[in-house]
This record gives sequence, C-alpha cells and structure tokens, in this order.
Amino acid sequence: MGFLSILGQTHKLIQEHVKQGDIVIDATLGNGNDTLFLKKLVGDNGIVCGFDVQNTAIQNTMKRLAEAGFSLEHVHLIKNSHDKMLEILPPSMHEKVSAITFNLGYLPGGDHNIITQQETTIRALQHSLLFLEKDGIITIVVYSGHSGGEEEADAVLAWVQNLPQQYYQVLRYQFLNQKNNPPYLIAILKR
Repeated sequence: MGFLSILGQTHKLIQEHVKQGDIVIDATLGNGNDTLFLKKLVGDNGIVCGFDVQNTAIQNTMKRLAEAGFSLEHVHLIKNSHDKMLEILPPSMHEKVSAITFNLGYLPGGDHNIITQQETTIRALQHSLLFLEKDGIITIVVYSGHSGGEEEADAVLAWVQNLPQQYYQVLRYQFLNQKNNPPYLIAILKR
C-alpha cells in the first residue's frame, strides 16, 4: 500500500472539510472531475460554483454531471476567469464557502496553449480567502512542466509562504522522486 496520489490526497482533504448543504467552488473546471466530486459531497441542497474560460470545460463538466445523474440545480458553471469570482459571486457568499479547489495548467485533452496565468491565479487565490469560512480549505494542484508553469508555481509558492500563520495553515504534499515535473498539492486551511 502506497501513499495517496496527489488527486487522492486533494479529495481526502476536501472531504474532511465539506458536508451536505455546503457552498463550494471549483476555480478551474477542466473536465469536471472535481466539480462532480464536490457535488457528491454537498448533495442536492449544496451549491457548487465553477469557473473556466473554455466552453469545452463547461460542456465536459455538464456532461460529467449528467452522466452521474445530477441536474444543474444549485450548480453554477461560469464561463469566465477564476480571478473574476469577487465580481461575479454575491457578497452574501463571503466567509460561507467550505472548499475551493484549483488545478493549474491546461485543460487535459484540450489546447495546451490556453493555460492558467500567474497574475490571474494569484488574484483568484487572494479573492478566495474572502469567500472561505473558518476551517475552510483551498486546494491547489500545481502543474509546472508546461511553458509558463514554473513561473506560476514559483508565484503561488511565494504567495502562500507569506500568508500569516495566525490565520492560515499551509501544507505542501509532493512526491520527490518522480520524474518529469510531477504535480504537487498545496492546501490552505483558514483558522
């Protein structure tokens, strides 16, 4: 028996902080895997908000939810950058979100030239802190092996390392002996 994968550890941490009826955010929809996971956790009455700049990601997420038997009731899929969450989501959600998840990089199976950018990712992370409730969690799966990925990873690491420890705990989960720039997890817990 080995360690949990990066995705497995991400889901484990999220699961420890989310319950039925919660509000959660998938900041980077991708192919909808995290959105589906979050919807299962929050149930029929919980709210899932998801962001992505690509129509393909929205369509893939809708399809994944439908195939799993979920309607789009209480699911808000927003075609926009995650750094616009402060402008788009209502102030009534401030300090009400139990989990926010990010997968940086590009859409698997999509256009590898469309990637998350360090400026918008840092802004989205800053905004995420406003939405996060006490004991809420932000997970960030960092992929650095693509063009621009290393710079984004460095910016994210610098940002999380400067979060005040009296308000936030920050964890890094990483496999150290894997080749080809394996992803790693950063988790932020609001005290």
